[in-house]
Amino acid sequence: MSILTVKKSAFVAVALTSMFALSACDVQKTQEGEMPKVEVDAQGGQLPKYDVETAEVEMGTETRAIEVPTAEIKSADEVRAEEAAKR
Repeated sequence: MSILTVKKSAFVAVALTSMFALSACDVQKTQEGEMPKVEVDAQGGQLPKYDVETAEVEMGTETRAIEVPTAEIKSADEVRAEEAAKR
C-alpha cells in the first residue's frame, strides 16, 4: 500500500468525522445581534451570542492491511489485436 493511499484514506476519515461532528451540533441563539450605527465616527455594535453544544467524538488510529484492487489498462490497438487473435 502506498503512502499516497494512506494519506488519502486518512483525509477521507478526517473529513467524514468532521462532517459528522458538525452535523451533531445543537446551536441556540441566546441574544439578538445589532448592526453598528455608521457615521464618520462609528459606534460599536453587538454581535449575537450563541450557546453551542457539540457531540463528543473519540478518535484513534489502528493499523489494518487493506487489499487494493489492481487495474489493467489496454490501448484500443491492444484490444483490437486481442480480438483479432481470437477469430
